[in-house]
Amino acid sequence: MSHRLLLAEDDRSVRTSLARALELEGYAVELAENGEVAMAAFNAAEPDLIVSDWMMPYLDGITLCQRLRSRGSHVPILMLTARTELGDRVAALDAGADDFLPKPFALDELLARIRALLRRSSYSDDAPKSDVVVGDLRLDLGARRAWRGDREISFTKTEFDLVEALIRQSPTVCTPSMLYEMVWGYDFGPESKTLAVFIGYVRRKLEADGEPAILHTVRGVGYSLRTN
Repeated sequence: MSHRLLLAEDDRSVRTSLARALELEGYAVELAENGEVAMAAFNAAEPDLIVSDWMMPYLDGITLCQRLRSRGSHVPILMLTARTELGDRVAALDAGADDFLPKPFALDELLARIRALLRRSSYSDDAPKSDVVVGDLRLDLGARRAWRGDREISFTKTEFDLVEALIRQSPTVCTPSMLYEMVWGYDFGPESKTLAVFIGYVRRKLEADGEPAILHTVRGVGYSLRTN
């Protein structure tokens, strides 16, 4: 059975060419010319993955991400945009996008990122759903909820996946390459700041009430989730 993709892109020529390429790869593709049409298509039948442009009329890609995440949807979202500043990447990821691909991009890279997101989603669905605990941090994998002591923490999908990867490896130090593979499905490379951005988000949420540090940086090596 082929995966169902929702492609939201306001540029007709880009939309048509990408749809043709994706269909040749065996995907079933539904098209949306703006965010409002994409939202309606999502409501009619949730796809396996969304590829969305950032700058669209009526409802942009960032707002589309925010609305879907506020409803509790964990559908993987790949954001396409010509905006490439670090702040733009942070905004897209913070809104709930799972990956960010700057324009112009190579078709092979787009296809690789789609495959990685689908693998990651499949792994998450198939993984055991028991609780995992390190110190006073507890994750309910079935409900995808997290607590630090009695305080519940609201993680985005990617933040939760990152904490789950770290807690499953605890107290082992995870290298950036390991975490990129476990969480995103491929290694972004040594120049990428994506992991550092998410580590910062997670650390602030873990210590929001002044709790002792549990997410540690091992300089030159990686990150570890441990109590000491």
